[in-house]
Amino acid sequence: MIGPMSLQLSDYDYPLPEALIAKRPLLRRDDSRMMVLHRDFQTIEHRQFRDLKILLQPGDLVVLNNTRVLAARRFSDDHAVDFLFLEKIGPARWKCLIKPGRKMRLGATAKIDNVSLRVEEILPDGERIVALDQDVDLYARGSMPLPPYIGRESESMDEQRYQTVFAQTPGALAAPTAGLHFTAEILSDMPHAFITLHVGPGTFRPVHSKNITEHRMHAESFSIPEDAAAKIDNAQRIVAVGTTTLRALESVARETRLLKAVKSNECKISPRSGETDLFIYPPFEFQVVGALLTNFHLPRSTLLMLVSAFAGREFLLRAYREAIRERYRFYSYGDCMLIL
Repeated sequence: MIGPMSLQLSDYDYPLPEALIAKRPLLRRDDSRMMVLHRDFQTIEHRQFRDLKILLQPGDLVVLNNTRVLAARRFSDDHAVDFLFLEKIGPARWKCLIKPGRKMRLGATAKIDNVSLRVEEILPDGERIVALDQDVDLYARGSMPLPPYIGRESESMDEQRYQTVFAQTPGALAAPTAGLHFTAEILSDMPHAFITLHVGPGTFRPVHSKNITEHRMHAESFSIPEDAAAKIDNAQRIVAVGTTTLRALESVARETRLLKAVKSNECKISPRSGETDLFIYPPFEFQVVGALLTNFHLPRSTLLMLVSAFAGREFLLRAYREAIRERYRFYSYGDCMLIL
């Protein structure tokens, strides 16, 4: 029961009190609340994240994203410029985002750890290509790239808490936040598999088009290893942890023209590495994922649109209104939602 669809950006909006944005993690990862949405019955219940195991069914496989967040945020030595280093593209050359952009126009210079850098190129989307005087590892002394709505600079505790306990493969510029609730003990108690999708800045870029179909996602790299593909093939239902996991799996399904037949084992996901720019919004036919664990997402975001496609937009926004009434904690360090 998905309900009427909408392609208008304004239909993916909701008001959120600032006080409900989680600025810091809870003392324990698994202390999070979990709102459970039952799509078949359009009902909502309120639980704790620790209840996840009892809501799983025989044959379920929990699939998680084991990307590791890079310490990609740096400040200039005078603290006037904020850099987010996206990737190294050659010896002493990096692609980055810079705030404020007006301070770093073409040819402008700054210093980090007394090493000079100069803006060589400004790309159409505002990203900069910078060249350094010498080749250095800018991640070695960087900090966690916390989202702007956190409203504070990264602290020492974020180095641990803005990573999942199973983070393994470096490459993300933001955490796969649905995975932040898991402890090693909880994870060891349920069938699971790991894939990798490196969360890039495109996931969080605002949607400016009034018609959402005009928005274009940036590509993000992913990898599905052989052992995970085999487990996915044999599962009765895939429980994706996070929108990044879901996007990787559904991208592979479309690349290989898979049938919607996971339960009968006709659906084969082969080991694969590549990039995806898949933008999921209503209506969308999900071919692999049968349940989704996700955090609460920003208004008008591509992530909210993805979850609307999975749960149904009207049902999801009703759940968000209830979450606000019940004082759930929102966004990266906030509570979670299980959609069944």
